[in-house]
Formats: sequence, C-alpha cells, structure tokens
Amino acid sequence: MERYLKGFYMSVGMFTAIPLPANLWGGAFMNLTMPCLPLVGGLIGVLWWGSAELLVFCKIHTVLAAAGISLIPFLSSGFLHLDGYMDTSDAVLSRRPPEEKKRILRDPHTGAFAVILVAVLFVLQFSTVYVITESAEYFVLFIVIAVISRCCAAMSVLCLKSMPESSYAAMFNQNTGMSHKLFVIAIALSTVVAAFFCIGSTALCVAAAVVSGYICAVFYTYREFDGISGDLAGFAIVISELCGLIALAVV
Repeated sequence: MERYLKGFYMSVGMFTAIPLPANLWGGAFMNLTMPCLPLVGGLIGVLWWGSAELLVFCKIHTVLAAAGISLIPFLSSGFLHLDGYMDTSDAVLSRRPPEEKKRILRDPHTGAFAVILVAVLFVLQFSTVYVITESAEYFVLFIVIAVISRCCAAMSVLCLKSMPESSYAAMFNQNTGMSHKLFVIAIALSTVVAAFFCIGSTALCVAAAVVSGYICAVFYTYREFDGISGDLAGFAIVISELCGLIALAVV
C-alpha cells in the first residue's frame, strides 16, 4: 500500500498542477505512476465536481459558471493534456507523410490546425457544460469522466507499443505487469458500478461515451504514428472527456 501511495504522489506531481510539499521522482515507484493515473483522475474529478457545485451554490450566472466549469479540468492538469491535443491535431491534420507527421508532433511551435481545433474544442466544451449547468443535476459524474478517461490512458500506455520517438511512454511502461493492469481495471469497474448504483443508467451512458471516444481517438492516432506517446494519450483524454460531457448533456 505504501508503494502505491508513493506512486500516486508521483503521479499527482507529474500530471496535475496541484502544488506538493516535496518532489518524489524515479526510484522503485516509477512503474506505479501510470497505474495510479486513474486515482489522479479521481482527484481532478472531485475538484471539478466541487467547483461546479460551489459556483451553482453561489448563484453565479449560468454563462460564467459554465465557463469556469469548462476550464477546471484543464487548469487542474496544468494544461498538460491540452498541449498533447494541440500537438497531435497539428500533426494529424497536416496530411503529410508519417515521418513528417512525427516531426510536427515533436515541434514545439503551434500551428494553425492546433489553434483551430482548440477553438472548436472550447466551443463544444462550453456549450455542453452550459447545458449540464442549467440542470445542475449530475455534476458528480464529472468524477466518472475524469477517472475513466485516465483508466483508458493508463491501459493504452501499459498495453500498446510505444512510439520509438517517445521516451515518456516507454519509461512509464518499464517493469509493469498484469497486476498493474488489473489495478487499473479494478478502479474502472468499481467507479462505474458505484456510479450506476448512485445515479443509474445515465452513468453507464457517460462511461460508455468516454471509453468509445478514447478508443476511436487512440485507434486512429496509433495507426498514424505506429505507437502510443504522451501527446497521443493526452489527445485521446481530451477527446474522451468531451465525448463524456456531450453524452451527459444529451441524456
């Protein structure tokens, strides 16, 4: 248990903007960073849910509340996954040969496609959150969205081949085995079951939308780049969370 707590601490320090009293890096706990990513999703989800409830409780105007709620997952993660979303968008929409796409993926400069797709993302994110905020019923499902998206990300890094150019994905995959994958699956199943008993079929629809969005996003990019990387996983997390929000707004 102590090892997993330290792995969770490392994962929080790496994948969120939450300030920690001390840095813990490397050592025997590196292989627990990715399995603990869903727990980080739980932490972000709780912040997301709590912020939404607080904004509604304070009777903030719906437009302003929806704008704030839309930004919480990006702010809490330090825009880390959004960076991967933008880099991947630039590379995929460039319509270049595979090697050129990989070069664009590594390029630190922001291209036109990244700007266009991040604008599309914010419009869709805001509009769906606005619908959810108007009803103010299922904010707790933000936790499900954040946890399941990161369960998918952890499983993709643990199970899929890493891009040769990606040092991070390969590093997180070292010294991992079936127990780490089962840990992630257990978190996903327990989250979905608990949400189903508390909320009902709406929770299943939202979780299914998150998983479907992640699979579609990672399947397309995996074929394009012949492997998984941190940027591609971040891209898929952003897409899957948007799919979860759309499902929540529709149902």
